[in-house]
Amino acid sequence: MKKYNFLQSAKNTFQIEAKAVSDLSNQLDSNFEKLCLSALESKGKLVIMGIGKSGHVGQKIAATLSSTGTKSVFIHPTEAAHGDMGLIDKEDIVILISNSGETDEIINIMPSIKRLSKLIVSISSNQMSTMAKGSDIPIVVKSEEACPLDLAPTSSTTAALAFGDALAIALLEAKGFTKDDFASSHPAGKLGKKLITRVSDLMHKGDDLPKVSKGTLLTNALLEMTEKKLGVTLVNNGNNIIGIFSDGDLRRCINNSINIDTTYIEEVMTKNFIKINSDVLAIDAAKLMEENKIFVLAVESNDYEIIGILSMHDLIQARII
Repeated sequence: MKKYNFLQSAKNTFQIEAKAVSDLSNQLDSNFEKLCLSALESKGKLVIMGIGKSGHVGQKIAATLSSTGTKSVFIHPTEAAHGDMGLIDKEDIVILISNSGETDEIINIMPSIKRLSKLIVSISSNQMSTMAKGSDIPIVVKSEEACPLDLAPTSSTTAALAFGDALAIALLEAKGFTKDDFASSHPAGKLGKKLITRVSDLMHKGDDLPKVSKGTLLTNALLEMTEKKLGVTLVNNGNNIIGIFSDGDLRRCINNSINIDTTYIEEVMTKNFIKINSDVLAIDAAKLMEENKIFVLAVESNDYEIIGILSMHDLIQARII
């Protein structure tokens, strides 16, 4: 068998597809702006349709739009012809994807789509195609296929996918879509946890909070730390928290040969300790710990009262980091 240069083949494909995406910048015209403005003004949703590889791309585009603040659904053209057309409302904008612009399953249902929807947008490589001519906003995306036979959709689907991302991001930016907005549509999984979990959700509080009073011997403070299993204790003077003592402080005491049986906690505690508000996202608490090379944070309320402790272990256990 003749030796084949697989690496060079892959590099050629990357170059061709990269050019296809890069060329989109020069191909976009005022019709892209029309689409964006129509989507922003619409009271309905964006309905994406496509067959085969274009259908797979359409599903991804619809999912990206939905997760970034633009209501969108994917409807398979064949299913639309057999009842799913009922999902289209008069305020909806329908985006049809077909590289040739001549896909029968789409062309056959265009009259019905035009009657039911607000606008039809086409994405194809041929502005003279039946689909482009029958749409209200025709968008042309041309590219050279990476497939040497010019048969398998390669660069064309990559370009269509990139176009969908460009549309989603343009609408996201125009709407002022925020991290909190994104979190509301991603409640599950590690990503969702990072975006919605706050310090107050993970912190130790109430009876679980290790705390000793000023005047407590270090040996007794260590018993409180051991019992609460956090490797830290708060130090209070009446109703006020005046310091914190951690495993790190204990190591420094040992290095300095301090007698734990005769030393009072306020003599060795950290007075200027780092605090974090309970409403802050847990992922931001992790960043604060990393920046300051610490493993615990005192948590304060909006009234600046110390109400809890958050540890690095809590963040790891909750899969925030």
